[in-house]
Amino acid sequence: MHHLTPPRSSLHERLPRLSRPGRVLCALSALLALTACSSLGDRMPSMASLVTPYKIDIQQGNVVTREQAQALQPGMSRQQVRDILGSPLLTSVFHADRWDYVFTFKRQGQPLQQRKLAVFFKGEVMERFEGDELPTEAEFVASLDVRRKSDKPPVLQATEAQLQAFQERNAKTAQTPPATPATVAPGTLYPPLETPGAAQ
Repeated sequence: MHHLTPPRSSLHERLPRLSRPGRVLCALSALLALTACSSLGDRMPSMASLVTPYKIDIQQGNVVTREQAQALQPGMSRQQVRDILGSPLLTSVFHADRWDYVFTFKRQGQPLQQRKLAVFFKGEVMERFEGDELPTEAEFVASLDVRRKSDKPPVLQATEAQLQAFQERNAKTAQTPPATPATVAPGTLYPPLETPGAAQ
């Protein structure tokens, strides 16, 4: 089976031929364009500095609050501790009597939150726990709310000026008479909606 390929001479004839000065001119134009682009990039801020890509929230580990830690009592079983704090993030065969709860939360535009809590057992019974200062549940939820600017509640009572403006607006609305529907002059005939004899 033979493949039909055009002869090399016909391909060369189709391509435009540049003289030596034309090739030099094309090369100089390309070099000049690249130089202009690089100098323009030096003067203008990069696109990466203008546009910040969205980064998802990254949470690792268990959220342990102060209320949960206060519920722990020496003498609790492992299952009771697990019911309060959840499964530990780190357990080790070499440290079977220690559970480590590590929590990290990373959100764009906020500092990294990281807390650790270690629970120590003696056999199957909890002996003690130690760790970082833990936030209350309300403090933790408040730290996640980026949009919250202040702790001031919104004002729910209108001022005297707002009430006066509201009353004036209602008075103007009450003074304008409601639009009356257009009435049809008696004796006006309208064409029928259907033509007589039309198939039903």
